[in-house]
Amino acid sequence: LRIRQRRNLLTTLLLSQGVPMICAGDEWARTQRGNNNAYCQDNEISWLDWDHTDEQKQQLEFTRKLIQLRRDHPVFRRPKFFQGRRIRGSEIKDVMWFNPGGNEMSDEEWSSPFVRCLGMLLSGDTIDVLSFEGEPIRDQTFLLLINAHYETLPFVLPGQENLEWRLVMDTASPDGFVDNGGKYASGDDFEVEGRAAKLLRLTAGSQAQARHESWKKRQVQVPREQRPSADAKQPALAKKTKASPSEAQA
Repeated sequence: LRIRQRRNLLTTLLLSQGVPMICAGDEWARTQRGNNNAYCQDNEISWLDWDHTDEQKQQLEFTRKLIQLRRDHPVFRRPKFFQGRRIRGSEIKDVMWFNPGGNEMSDEEWSSPFVRCLGMLLSGDTIDVLSFEGEPIRDQTFLLLINAHYETLPFVLPGQENLEWRLVMDTASPDGFVDNGGKYASGDDFEVEGRAAKLLRLTAGSQAQARHESWKKRQVQVPREQRPSADAKQPALAKKTKASPSEAQA
């Protein structure tokens, strides 16, 4: 789980808008032995160890691919932050947020104390940036699904009918990125493991069709209970009562 969470944190960082800030060694799981203020440690705590373990090499390769994905696709590095509203001169929102049922998230859901699972749709024709030649910059459309809950949850894939999504990245997988990932149709139930994020790319259908709630959308009761503690699984112990003097002598 710890290794998966590293991939999750790198994913949310490098697929966010703005300039990603990575501390030296984060890309290969340098921990500083838990010391977050090691400026005065001139020893193994702060030194960079270039003799990487297999686990560190795997994370380094994942980070490289994640950075390459960001460089290849301008949809992940816009010069403006999201506003969640229609872009000037069009009826297109710059970002769309979905709940697991394939519906656009409501204000009530955003205000809920339990918002641990959501989807983010980035449409390649809503970048709102011009090239040096004055032409609009276009890109592909991506869907990022995040499940911070501890159990697997199904997401209804958004969009109108006859759309096709292909899996690109899965942080629940040890390698992270998926070669020749599976294909899924809009409206399908797509499972996301607990504490995981998955990235899908639109491969069939128009980007305009993808910018809609799922044609099979439904109301989903998201879990609201916390994970049961280990103590809850243990049988309750009988309460001890103070013995009377006569019982103590018996």
